[in-house]
Amino acid sequence: MQEDIFDVVNENDEVVGSKPRSEVHAEGLMHRAVHVLIFNDEDELFMQKRSANKDTWPGAWDSSCSGHVDSGESYEAAALRELEEELGWQPDGPLEHLFKLHPCEETGNEFIEIYRVTGTGPFRLNTEEIEIGEWMNVPNLLQRIEYTPKRFSSAFRLVMERMRFMEMLSV
Repeated sequence: MQEDIFDVVNENDEVVGSKPRSEVHAEGLMHRAVHVLIFNDEDELFMQKRSANKDTWPGAWDSSCSGHVDSGESYEAAALRELEEELGWQPDGPLEHLFKLHPCEETGNEFIEIYRVTGTGPFRLNTEEIEIGEWMNVPNLLQRIEYTPKRFSSAFRLVMERMRFMEMLSV
């Protein structure tokens, strides 16, 4: 199996080279990723529990869909690709860009573009990536994060903090 190639970026998110995934992660180089938050008509968030065989945050709850941006790929193209790869689903409407997180320890040194979309599936979960998925009520989810933070990926916790700060969540 061929290893993914990621663009390596500088502090301004400008491409300065490209390397295989394993080298990017081993060397702690800045690179790019996306998270997509899927909300249904009841304003519940679809959450995925990461597969136990994932190299980072195995078994943790995470955004509806998340993944790396491949070399030469745009953030939005990566988000749409990841929706298909992880959930076997494409939205009826456009993705709404919410905000961007900057590289830090919690993001795994990734610039992360966050998108939001409304939909209900049906989803076909990629079992190599996702153990289970479920719809979660946002106020209850926020309580769960507060009481058991380590059950959620560090990047997802940052996403939710930023959304609360920006008052994007109806609680």
